[in-house]
Amino acid sequence: MSFFDALARGGAAPQAAPEAICSRKGCRAGATWSILWNNPRIHPPERRKIWLACDEHRGWLQDYLQQRAFWKDTVPFTVPADATPSPSDPEG
Repeated sequence: MSFFDALARGGAAPQAAPEAICSRKGCRAGATWSILWNNPRIHPPERRKIWLACDEHRGWLQDYLQQRAFWKDTVPFTVPADATPSPSDPEG
């Protein structure tokens, strides 16, 4: 169901758990890798930004960041423990 379908019925769109998808433009595949990076001109050295990647686009995204000296590490993607809403969470 789309957001517009929910509006047409007069209700709110159902809250689904966010899906971890690849960060490559146009890709909708599930994420299997976390690519850690930072831009040293605007981020402190300890800060890590994260792009998610599928197996197919891992190399492309990693190479893109390496060419700009932004890449720091690539690790297998794991769902963070706090990604699942708790029963007491009013938004969940």
